[in-house]
Amino acid sequence: MPQLNISWVMLLPFLAGIAVSTQTAVNGQLRATVGSPLVAAFISFSVGTIVLASLILLTKQEVPALKQLTGIEWYKFLGGFLGAFFITSVIISVQRLSVANLLALVVAGQLIVALVYDHFGLIGVKHSPITLTRLAGAVALILGAYLINKK
Repeated sequence: MPQLNISWVMLLPFLAGIAVSTQTAVNGQLRATVGSPLVAAFISFSVGTIVLASLILLTKQEVPALKQLTGIEWYKFLGGFLGAFFITSVIISVQRLSVANLLALVVAGQLIVALVYDHFGLIGVKHSPITLTRLAGAVALILGAYLINKK
């Protein structure tokens, strides 16, 4: 019997998936409590910012100087914008779609764009051409997400 070797690099995305599902449900409840998707997203990001600031201080990470930050290409700052868009979209959608339906659509969008980014090596990601095997895997995951949500 082959030995299963699960590295931390493989375990972290799995745990992140658990976190995303939980975050989706929690943020939907937060929206219901505060009455606004934007306020709920702001609270979520504020808590995240406090956690990250604390971790930076606790682990004594070196913070770049302002001069160093001004030399960074503009598109590398889009992560915060995209994160805010994602969280707000999820907060707006979760009460109407359910966590499983919503995340099936998220996974479909992620896979389609990820295959394109990988195939062309866009945005500095490792070049990994689309093959029939990779395409079949993506189709199987999307089909599985669809079947999970079929009523």
